Amino acid sequence: MDLRLSLHVPEPEVRPGGRPDFSGVKIPKAGSVKRPPVDVDPAEIRDLAYSIIRVLNREGRAVGDWAGSLTDEELLAGLKTMMRVRAFDRRMLMAQRQGKTSFYMQCLGEEAIACAFRKAIQAGDMNFPTYRQAGLLIADDYPLVDMMSQIYSNRRDPLKGRQLPILYSSKEHGFFSISGNLATQFVQAVGWAMASAIKGDNRVAAAWIGDGSTAESDFHAALVFASTYKAPVVLNVVNNQWAISTFQGIARGGSGTFAARGLGFGIPSLRADGNDYLAVHAVSKWAVERARRNLGPTLIEWVTYRAAAHSTSDDPAAYRPKDESDAWPLGDPITRLKNHLVTIGAWTEERHVQAEAEIDAEVLAAQREAETFGTLHDGPGPSVRDMFEDVYETLPPHLRRQRQEAGY
Repeated sequence: MDLRLSLHVPEPEVRPGGRPDFSGVKIPKAGSVKRPPVDVDPAEIRDLAYSIIRVLNREGRAVGDWAGSLTDEELLAGLKTMMRVRAFDRRMLMAQRQGKTSFYMQCLGEEAIACAFRKAIQAGDMNFPTYRQAGLLIADDYPLVDMMSQIYSNRRDPLKGRQLPILYSSKEHGFFSISGNLATQFVQAVGWAMASAIKGDNRVAAAWIGDGSTAESDFHAALVFASTYKAPVVLNVVNNQWAISTFQGIARGGSGTFAARGLGFGIPSLRADGNDYLAVHAVSKWAVERARRNLGPTLIEWVTYRAAAHSTSDDPAAYRPKDESDAWPLGDPITRLKNHLVTIGAWTEERHVQAEAEIDAEVLAAQREAETFGTLHDGPGPSVRDMFEDVYETLPPHLRRQRQEAGY
């Protein structure tokens, strides 16, 4: 008998040049997953960590217990917000290719998650996002010109050139400063939620992480503290199938699903269709209500697909089939919501085309305004003095000398 040890290294179903295969993604019928009471015992809903909550069926109808959390007017507003996010992405990607900024990351195909979640929380709640949740800001009417100015690092940049492009921050909009060191925000969100409870406040937190970063120790530490102290926090895992160049199986390991990781901590854990705006809102609202009612944390795995490259410095053709995004079985979030609104008579194909043109014009106008304040290599940037501000309450002597040497 050969007793030598060996390691198992997970491999994706297909490699570049192969035929896309999503047969391993088990998709239940829309409306088939029951909506439990908000105060349900986590032990009674363990099965929700292995299914997928869906509302929109193939015919564009909203069905099941999770339907009905939004009016037609709210759904139409959500559609336009997702379209705005996509138009913003398109413009900023083009700007990067033109050398107006150094770096950009799209959220193509994932727009429903951030946009719908934002409508399920309240002013004062705090998101601890990663770099693909720009929809949280845009859905809250954060000025596009300010977002673009941050990307350009120009003289209107609200962060004064002290963050990489797309690493936004806005306390007023409940958007904690993005960190390029992923997973740190997960444990920070739990700590913020615990502080809110200690103060007797009514604000909840939302943590965001991608599938790849769940392999970081901060993810597990956050689950320990959230479960032990029943922190008022929603723990979001955006499973878009790919980390920067490795498929989700590397981080998932043998747990079956990312949601299942919460079961060992006694945390109610759900999986939901991240490309279904209605499902995202309904599940988010359920989890947020649970947190606000002192019922503790909820872990949600949003099943979606990263249709674009990881970033402008990535070539996904090196690690996955070029046509894989077209084969993704849960479709496109904008197309699905549009089809639903058309099906129920609240929208038309003609009005959609018109709205696309109007939103493109709006985003282009914002871009032109932002560029009047400069871009990465054109026009004045933030003052050198700014790098010395807002770090120390009292500037240390050695930094004061450096500032003086720089002429400020």
